[in-house]
Amino acid sequence: MSGKVFGVVVLGFLAVAAGAQTSAQQRPWMNTSLSPDARADLVQAQMSRDEEFILIDGYFGMPYQAANRPLLSAELKAQMPLSAGLVPGIPRLGIPPLTESDASLGVANGGNMRPGDTATALPSSLLTAASFNPQTAFAGGAMIAKEARAKGYNVLLAGGTNLAREPRGGRTFEYSGEDPLLAGIMVGESIRGIQSQYVISTAKHFALNDQETARTVMSTNIADADARESDLLAFEIALERGDPGAIMCSYNRVNNNYACEDHYLLSEILKGDWGYRGFVMSDWGAVHSTVPAALNGLDQESSNGSDRLDYFGPPLKEAVAKGQVPEARLRNMVHRILRSMFAKGLFDHAVVKAPIDADGDLAVAQSAAEDGIVLLKNDKAILPLTAVKRQKIALIGGYADLGVPSGGGSSQVLGIGHTKAMEVPIGGGTRVIAGETWQLPRDIVVLHASAPLAEIHRLAPQAAVTYAAGDDIAAAVALAKKSDIAIVFAHQHMREGVDVIDLVLPGNQDDLIAAVAAANPHTIVVLETGGPVTMPWLDKVDGVVEAWYSGNRGGAAIARILFGDVNPSGRLPVTFPIAESQLPHPIITGQRPDGRIIATNGTPTVYDVIYNEGSKVGYRWFEEQKLPPLFAFGYGLSYTSFAYEGLKVTGGATLSFGFDVRNTGARQGKTVAQIYVKPPYGETRLVGFSKVDLAPGEVKHVTLSADPRLLAMFDGDANIWRVAEGDYQVRLGDSSTDRAATATAHVNAGTIRP
Repeated sequence: MSGKVFGVVVLGFLAVAAGAQTSAQQRPWMNTSLSPDARADLVQAQMSRDEEFILIDGYFGMPYQAANRPLLSAELKAQMPLSAGLVPGIPRLGIPPLTESDASLGVANGGNMRPGDTATALPSSLLTAASFNPQTAFAGGAMIAKEARAKGYNVLLAGGTNLAREPRGGRTFEYSGEDPLLAGIMVGESIRGIQSQYVISTAKHFALNDQETARTVMSTNIADADARESDLLAFEIALERGDPGAIMCSYNRVNNNYACEDHYLLSEILKGDWGYRGFVMSDWGAVHSTVPAALNGLDQESSNGSDRLDYFGPPLKEAVAKGQVPEARLRNMVHRILRSMFAKGLFDHAVVKAPIDADGDLAVAQSAAEDGIVLLKNDKAILPLTAVKRQKIALIGGYADLGVPSGGGSSQVLGIGHTKAMEVPIGGGTRVIAGETWQLPRDIVVLHASAPLAEIHRLAPQAAVTYAAGDDIAAAVALAKKSDIAIVFAHQHMREGVDVIDLVLPGNQDDLIAAVAAANPHTIVVLETGGPVTMPWLDKVDGVVEAWYSGNRGGAAIARILFGDVNPSGRLPVTFPIAESQLPHPIITGQRPDGRIIATNGTPTVYDVIYNEGSKVGYRWFEEQKLPPLFAFGYGLSYTSFAYEGLKVTGGATLSFGFDVRNTGARQGKTVAQIYVKPPYGETRLVGFSKVDLAPGEVKHVTLSADPRLLAMFDGDANIWRVAEGDYQVRLGDSSTDRAATATAHVNAGTIRP
């Protein structure tokens, strides 16, 4: 599409929206009693061929000079929304434009493009997953969508569903853990929350984009059955639960086919087996062809300026004219886009710019953080700090005087209260590995304006709270020695586009923690990380709190956990290994020791990443290999205690469970009851969980049932799930390694069609 036509479309829509409208009688597709498919058919019947091409060829929403299109006029630049992406509307038919924002953790395309336009930053998706609370995920999604509508967006590039197969992955913080049931439920609920506000959400990145190293050139190779039982099952559950209007295909190749032109992935599994009725959009720069992409299932090129060519522009028009792409396929592409727009309310509920409810939205972010922070160690009941409110507290490291860190990349939200002072340079320097010196890259970590130091002062106004940055270990030790309690904040930065080298806290933080712990026997460590880290100092400290990336009110949430205003209830959504040597891939395929991609003559080398661990991701791998983790999946402590009683299991076509949960302590608190099952064949799987809130002495009865797919193995040759007949081992507890109660039940043989 030429820049001229593009300008007419966008400006024309604005003019029509502000002027006269065709009556509803002349637009039968505005009849809300009709199905989304019927409405899409009615409006599509009135579209010209050129108008159909408008909907399948998106633009990067930020005005810029792209090599493959004319320079946009100053007038048009002024009218274009600043966003991740834009698909122009069709004014004469009342088809609204698609205005898209990155939105995994909040509306990311505000302040990143318009200085001063901030948004509420949710905690990381991994923290939300750690809540094991679907209601928390739904509330966060709904909050983001409300802010998106207020800022003029109607499509959110959210729903990160990839499993944490690689815990060093740069986007681990954007995803929802290592288990397909947990990830599928939590992502599905977030999507459902977003779409409750008449905004389309994506699910992404489809599929197996589980590492950032070489993501545009690698091929993630895995057996079909293994993919179906792990990464793809997470997507399948998320789609069933959330019904996203769009699926974003990923950068990588899958079994040597680019994901955005993989017929098996997009047409046979997604649209065939799963019956998905929405549309497939590309990631920005993930399209590599015209005819193969269109024929194999891609419905929309999201950002032609990001791809090498405008594949769904003139080349697709030519391919349709020559019959290389059937007209029926083009019509199906357009129908799917229109159907999602009707199904998710974009025609009937136009976005209206308005101020955001900052106080209400910040409360949602704080509640999420408090629900997902995990207490990992609490020796000598050092926490909560109720007895030290009048004592000397040393606060050390982690930018705790400024704010709480966030992850980087396209999900980056400039949170409410953001200033340039919250953008801190990190990294650089050198590192010696195997006798060779490597120059480490520099980066920026964005802090959210919720300083733990200020929040601790607020909760303990009579305490003497003193801060040391931690870069001078001797000064930190001196402060720790003269304090009653030492709290060390340690951080690990993760961002899109690059994986971390290892799971070691960067810089001198391990040495800092060990030195402070030696100086003060009452030391607590607060980890602000994107994923698991190793802890060589673990036996030297009394307390460890995993605070993740805790969002716009993270400092308040952390302080309330430390002082007992909130009883911690988060549980680990990923296994913490003792060392990288325990992982299926001790070294990330394709990564240099400085974290960059191995290249030949400046060009990234094409890599095959062989997932020979198959479906044994995370705790499944650790159990199968008999490896003791540092902290198990599902693990987390509380300031009270719980008991699981009276487990009863019923077999048959699937497994059903009933049991009581009792608060045996003196405080109200929440626990996460978890059911794991080991079939006669295959690895142990999480098949159910329930977050239970109990007063002291209170008992609640919980019932759960297993999705039969979680008991089954996938038969790729027959394209069917098979449940083996036999005795299934059941265990109930509060982590993947806990056996508070066990049972055995018989399951009948059965099959499930995907």
